[in-house]
Amino acid sequence: MTIHGNEQGKAASQIVAEARKAVPEITVAQAKEELEQGQAGLLLDVREPSEWEQGHIPGAVLAPRGMLEWYADPTTPYAKPELTTKKDAHIIVACASGGRSLLAAQTLQSMGYTDVVSMAGGFKEWSNKAFPVEEEAGER
Repeated sequence: MTIHGNEQGKAASQIVAEARKAVPEITVAQAKEELEQGQAGLLLDVREPSEWEQGHIPGAVLAPRGMLEWYADPTTPYAKPELTTKKDAHIIVACASGGRSLLAAQTLQSMGYTDVVSMAGGFKEWSNKAFPVEEEAGER
């Protein structure tokens, strides 16, 4: 069985490229402006807790991608009200560099969230532009 060419299915890059066709992307500058002007109902960070603790965007809600479906579904015991009550709100999804946020935004769309965008460049680009970052561990 040869897997290096991924003859068995789609490559991760192909899955992300398909999500990019379905999910609107905004720049970190656009995200910052929307957050400052109150246009975003929620900034959702889908990175892992260890990434979050190293720094995150002020006001973001942590929902690691591996738990996203459970956090976004109000019928589960893991539901996050700060997400489930925002089905029609403008949601900006962020990750480290923009791939996971595309996939997470596509998932939210499939769950009925109506105004979801991915922040291209992710937290790395946000940090590179020296935009505000919180670094307090344990703040979730």
